[in-house]
Amino acid sequence: MDPRLERAWPEPEHPNAPGESEFRTDLERIRFAQSFSRLAEVTQVVSAGATNGVVHNRLTHTLKVTAVARAIAVRLLRTEDRDQLRAMGGLDHVVVQAAAGAHDLGHPPFGHLGERALDRLARDRFGLTDGFEGNAQTFRILSELEVLGPGDNGLNLTAAVRAAVLKYPWARFHHPDPHPTDWPDPPRGAGHGSGGTGAAKFSSYLIDLPEMLDALSAFPDLPPGRQTLECSVMDLADDIAYSLHDVEDFHRSGVLQFSPVSGEFRTWLADRRALAALEPRGLAAVGREPGAGLERLRRRLQEGDAWMFDEPTFIAAVALVGDEFVDGVLATPYDGSMVSDRAISAFVSRWIDHLVGSVTLDPDPPVRSGYVRMSGQTWHEVSVLKFVNSYFILDRPDLAMFQRGQEQTIRHLVTGFDHWLSDRSDAARAPHRLLDLVNSATYGYERIAAAHPEWLDARTSDAEVARMGRGRGIVDFVSGLTDAQAVAFAATLTGTSSALWTNASL
Repeated sequence: MDPRLERAWPEPEHPNAPGESEFRTDLERIRFAQSFSRLAEVTQVVSAGATNGVVHNRLTHTLKVTAVARAIAVRLLRTEDRDQLRAMGGLDHVVVQAAAGAHDLGHPPFGHLGERALDRLARDRFGLTDGFEGNAQTFRILSELEVLGPGDNGLNLTAAVRAAVLKYPWARFHHPDPHPTDWPDPPRGAGHGSGGTGAAKFSSYLIDLPEMLDALSAFPDLPPGRQTLECSVMDLADDIAYSLHDVEDFHRSGVLQFSPVSGEFRTWLADRRALAALEPRGLAAVGREPGAGLERLRRRLQEGDAWMFDEPTFIAAVALVGDEFVDGVLATPYDGSMVSDRAISAFVSRWIDHLVGSVTLDPDPPVRSGYVRMSGQTWHEVSVLKFVNSYFILDRPDLAMFQRGQEQTIRHLVTGFDHWLSDRSDAARAPHRLLDLVNSATYGYERIAAAHPEWLDARTSDAEVARMGRGRGIVDFVSGLTDAQAVAFAATLTGTSSALWTNASL
């Protein structure tokens, strides 16, 4: 049997119908999972009520990533040599769609802000050295937290699909050895994270590391730290979708304004040599004056992605995005008319085709790339598009203030549940799912302490294992809430809500 088809455990009681794909079963299990439905109420950048326009949430983002991923996979299957694809581990467009459907399941309430807040709390409050990471949480949901049926933990997916969600196939610490953070040229995401130790991005907590190793064992020829081919397709599709739909959202919402964006692009193109001549201190001194943001982007790409960066191509990318998006779309304010809808929709559709059409196989990629990649031209263009969203939306002071309030909500939840579970006289009345998750995590750490105590850095006393189990269970619970649930639960725990029965099912 193809090891890629093997599930985490046998399912003789659920045989496939004749001709039914094992991978199609995985795709439907993900789509029918409660954690998938939850994505409709989880922030992508801002919640639906934050602007007058319709913005993407994690579910609509996921659906678009799935569509782009399928388009890339089908194109490669039509244009590339099948023997070459098999030699690189295999490519199935359904596996790619399943991985795309699952890739954001681990995102907590309030997007990346919630991720950073939970990471700090997990490390500082509970001593969980690998903290919280959305990609690792996705793998934990698929392999442990989701419920398929009576007695089953996780969705019991095939090895191919489980491996295809491992965008960063290492743990924060310990695996593989030597760890990617110590490589002379670390892979993308393996730079040091918060706290200065361990990888910034990783796809498995230590508690779930045996499951990750099991999934990767189906790909014995895959080098350490390398994504599978199907994972590379999903990861690239995520980049393409993200680079376009956020600028679309904030144009429709009227938040992304023509004048400052145009000033940034025009000034950098006109003064790029003078800006390039500035010392780092001089560039820092000019702050957010027009042109400075793109110059900082140029330097980051040149320093961090020298394997792909090319100065003339970057200049051409700034000019093209400036022409097609800034002057071609932003120059006409969005007014809700069909004409303005056609302008932004045509831009997005044309650019998806443009970006997808540039994707090619790379059988021997640089360490910071994957088995598929865009052309150098489109890689630079995507970097510039992502800059527009980051610089003109994510860096806004009003959004930052909003997010600091959301961070306090996360903190109230984690500390409130920890205090509740510390109250021996009342802990049994805590939400049933929270208690289940704490028990599951504690059992998981007990298994790791018995089989791999070195992974826990000698913290294997009963009290330490219990504390880690409680922390991981609380983090699992809070990260699985929707934005609205997080706000409501925090208000209830702090006594500022008069609602009583809204969470009766807990």
